[in-house]
Amino acid sequence: MNAAKDLINGNETKAMINFAIPMIAGNLFQQLYNVADTVIVGKFIGSHALAAVGSSFSVMVLLTSIIIGFCMGSSVVFSMYFGSGEIDELKNCFFTAFVFIGIITVVINVCSIFFIDKILTFINIPQEVFADARTYLKIIFYGLGLSYIYNYFSAAMRSMGNSVVPLAFLILSAVINIGLDILFVVPLQMGIAGAAYATIIAQGFSAAGIALYAIVRVPPFRLKREHFYLNKSTGKKIANFSILSSIQYSVMNFGILMIQSLVNSFGVSAMAAFAAVVKIESFAYMPVQDFGNAFSTFIAQNTGAGKKSRIYTGIRSAVKIITVYCALISIFIFMTAKPLMVIFISHNETEILGIGVQYLSIVAGFYCLIGYLFMFYGLFRGIGKPGISIILTVVSLGVRVLLAYTLSSVNRIGIVGIWWAIPIGWALADVIGVIVIRHYYVNDVLSR
Repeated sequence: MNAAKDLINGNETKAMINFAIPMIAGNLFQQLYNVADTVIVGKFIGSHALAAVGSSFSVMVLLTSIIIGFCMGSSVVFSMYFGSGEIDELKNCFFTAFVFIGIITVVINVCSIFFIDKILTFINIPQEVFADARTYLKIIFYGLGLSYIYNYFSAAMRSMGNSVVPLAFLILSAVINIGLDILFVVPLQMGIAGAAYATIIAQGFSAAGIALYAIVRVPPFRLKREHFYLNKSTGKKIANFSILSSIQYSVMNFGILMIQSLVNSFGVSAMAAFAAVVKIESFAYMPVQDFGNAFSTFIAQNTGAGKKSRIYTGIRSAVKIITVYCALISIFIFMTAKPLMVIFISHNETEILGIGVQYLSIVAGFYCLIGYLFMFYGLFRGIGKPGISIILTVVSLGVRVLLAYTLSSVNRIGIVGIWWAIPIGWALADVIGVIVIRHYYVNDVLSR
């Protein structure tokens, strides 16, 4: 198992796909964390508990996305140093980023626990599920540090072209998570708290495992005394990339949280249905999100190496790959919407099933749009223009939230307006992305 692998040589399409596949597989296993909670909670505890877990998921994703954004942003700097062969600078960059993101994680952790009631009130959690949501989230918050450790080392490993090791530890933790979910919820009857404990214990295994592997087996992680200092220039570079990436992820997930809050206002059935479709979509278009992240590493390494032609070829290949995958998954989701909902919801919950199928029937046809958007995010991060990714995110989420609140307030449209707002937001952001790529940034940056 190679500790590191460059993406600056060989066939571009093959390099991107080979690098992306373990990332995709890893994130699919990551989703098993949440799906295990959702299925077991929905089947063995009930729809109110499912609604609590589903609404809590949006909060959890928002907070972890801030940490992941910092890790992803730092990984672009890691990739550039690795691509240019500056290994001593890379080692110092590892240390500086670890301290920087670690401090941010502690602040987020303390604030999230202290303000948990205000957070749940802000997103309109109904009283009948408030206690369950609070119990679940408070336990999950205690595991934010574990999420940080895993995502930091995972991003660092991937920046050097190794996407297999993060996958291996995610598979291990996913198996542990599912086993503990069943144990805690069914025979031990620990309720919603059991599902939360299962998740953070599993996260602990993945965090400890990948950290130990990196330190013992990966030479760039074997830091010497001269690498343990906070370099101002490196820190500034990390901050520029990671803060912007974190803002992007935060804006994206804050918009999703606002949508969750709006859905909550339509009642427990809508909350339960939305919880289920979010899990289904995690599996549906998560692969193209991971491909976008892999694409970002490909672009960053080749930017660091000064290989412009590979970047152009990589863009064309990425468009083809995303188009084919998204077309196939859209057809599959559209044709199997009800059977997929039944995985999470009992057959007799007809109202919840109807809302979920309605959502999937509308949104599933437009997955290509979100696929291209993830590609744009990866491209602009990779060439050192993460600010453009933020603009696209603000457009996508801003339009989505504005339209969702506007359309859903019309009696004849109602909750369906929320569903239609989603692909419209994707489409407008894609249009702007195409305009920027064709007329401004790519030709300007890559020609230098």
